[in-house]
Amino acid sequence: MEATPADEGGAIDADEPEAVAGRRSPLRRCIVTGTVGPKDGMLRFVMGPDDTVVPDLDERLPGRGHWVTARPDVLRQAIAKRHFARAARRPVRPPEDLVERVAEGLAERWLRLFGLARRAGQVTAGYEQVRDALSGGKVALRVEATDGSSDGRTKLAGVGRDVPLVFVFSARELADALGRAHVVHAAVESGGFAERLSRDAARVAEFRGVSAWGGVSGGVEQESGRTTR
Repeated sequence: MEATPADEGGAIDADEPEAVAGRRSPLRRCIVTGTVGPKDGMLRFVMGPDDTVVPDLDERLPGRGHWVTARPDVLRQAIAKRHFARAARRPVRPPEDLVERVAEGLAERWLRLFGLARRAGQVTAGYEQVRDALSGGKVALRVEATDGSSDGRTKLAGVGRDVPLVFVFSARELADALGRAHVVHAAVESGGFAERLSRDAARVAEFRGVSAWGGVSGGVEQESGRTTR
């Protein structure tokens, strides 16, 4: 994530956006690092009525938002060094399992969005169906189960060489999201769903501590080896 130190980029207060020409995502300031960057690379937290720190992954909860760079090490630092209390200017209590809650919530959010994309007719599942979609140039994002056979994965990589790959979720997780008995190979057509799924898969991978195809960290990768974030 490209970021600018807060003292250079100007003060950006909690949920207040900063208009910057050419940027698609409003800017936010991380309460831990003090850097400013697109909010797509950060996570929002609010303070609950009992002064607990609540993750707002959908960015919809009422109250003043406090933003943290979307990395587990930065979030752990926020907890350990009381950055939430400093930002809220009052004693607050982050749950001991806050990092785990965020990891689980990000995964649930991705799988829910994946299911919505299927219901919108933008997801194809099954080896032959994905192969045909790749051959037709209709695929913006390929999804492979982490516990699936490498043989089929490798063959599909040869068909869709330039298609970004999501390699983060198990076959059971993908199947449950799509309402099917078993899913190893899937593909998402071009559009808003593919863009959001690509971005959010990288967040899930970061918090799960998993690696993408070929050992590249991040969970979303181009077959050429370049990670897309």
